[in-house]
Amino acid sequence: MDLSFGLRRMAAAAGAGARPVAAAVVLTLLAPALPPPAMAQTLPTQGFGDLVERVGPAVVNIQTSREAVMQEDIPLPQFPPGSPFEEFFKDFFDREQQQPQRPRRGASLGSGFVIDPDGLVVTNNHVIAEADEITVAFADGKEYSAELIGRDQQTDLALLKIERDEPFPSVEWADSDEVRVGDWMLAIGNPFGLGTSVTAGIVSARGRDIRAGPYDDFFQVDAAINRGNSGGPSFTMEGQVFGVNTAIFSPSGGNVGIGFAIPSNLARRVIDSLKSDGRVARGWLGVRIQSVTDEIAASLGLDEAQGALVASVTPSGPAEDAEIQPGDVILEFNGQAITQMRSLPRIVAETEVGREVDVLIWRRGEERTVRVTLGELPDDATLSELGNGDEPPASTALAIDELGLTVSALDDEMRTRFELGQDVRGVVIIDVEPGSAADTEALRPGDLIVEVSQSEVGSPPEVLAKVNEAIDEGRDAVLLLIDRQGDFRFVALRLAA
Repeated sequence: MDLSFGLRRMAAAAGAGARPVAAAVVLTLLAPALPPPAMAQTLPTQGFGDLVERVGPAVVNIQTSREAVMQEDIPLPQFPPGSPFEEFFKDFFDREQQQPQRPRRGASLGSGFVIDPDGLVVTNNHVIAEADEITVAFADGKEYSAELIGRDQQTDLALLKIERDEPFPSVEWADSDEVRVGDWMLAIGNPFGLGTSVTAGIVSARGRDIRAGPYDDFFQVDAAINRGNSGGPSFTMEGQVFGVNTAIFSPSGGNVGIGFAIPSNLARRVIDSLKSDGRVARGWLGVRIQSVTDEIAASLGLDEAQGALVASVTPSGPAEDAEIQPGDVILEFNGQAITQMRSLPRIVAETEVGREVDVLIWRRGEERTVRVTLGELPDDATLSELGNGDEPPASTALAIDELGLTVSALDDEMRTRFELGQDVRGVVIIDVEPGSAADTEALRPGDLIVEVSQSEVGSPPEVLAKVNEAIDEGRDAVLLLIDRQGDFRFVALRLAA
């Protein structure tokens, strides 16, 4: 059976044209066997009613609308050539098309929760994106016009503000680091625009990377969450918010028992920053990184594949100022072990801008610690303007049979042939032998070899010398730093016998 599964953000239920829901909704809670008493959570003896009564008033429905100007394209009827009706209808339709464009209102629905009695409301950014008007509705029917304080697209979070004379009901953040897989949880939200709904389940997993952004670290939960639950809270049994419901994994857009929530410890830092500055300032190291494979670990002398391999360093960035180099493997950052490459961007981003931290790196067979003062992550436009560049020396072409490559110096002919800029450096690959180690790693003509065994190379003889050196040392593989049209990555190639 061919099943097509997709990851869908829980876009809010469509307003205009949405089909009415006629089916009855039934909630069934299943009580699985509890863990041993010493490790069991304290569960309500009469269901979750007391907990819902306590935290439910702070959960809100988010209603947004935006004005969209729509031009209806009215087709001109077709008549036989020379028909007396042709000119008449042409004049009529020309006048219709010249009428002012008619504004239409688009609407969407989502969820949120109040974190401060003064009226601070947390929701997802995608719930309120491009909204002209935002309304926050409570379960008791009261509605309030909301002001957008700030939003963060990277984590899909937004902060709203509503006003009234008396305090609003509110809830507190939990310490998401203390939440365990298997813990009971409760979700409250506004699925499909039906109004406040409660579902229960357990925490299925943590640390999920769903490719939603650079800082993915989601909880996976099995409580039923659907379209319209976006921005709503996931509660612990103590009534604290440990996650912000954000996405579902589903073939149809409906619940299949796999939902994802932003951990409260990440959300709280983002929301605090939005509250104080209206924006999120993130730490910046100034490196491009890649995963450490088993082959790369072996070529570097690491006992196991771990850490984040530095593929390139941004000129004048914090890492360069601290003398971090391409080829270094970052093993720890500010005392936190980097077991997987993808955890480093999140840890760096969560660290205070301007803070001086220790970074443990692996360089040429040994560990060393460097001190780095973090900068603030620039915007995308600024990052794209930062580049590298030294002019390489030239030499002749050369075949390196041990790697299955033929390489050449970077001269004007090679730059023109492979459309390489004047600012790039290295040795250009001009041929790859089918079935070779280089072919297996998908190297191709036009790729640039920038380093061999973590040493810069600028001519074919230098590449060959480094390969022969690796053979003499009895190594099974050699590490290359490859530049493919500005995309740097390390590749470990096994040496042919």
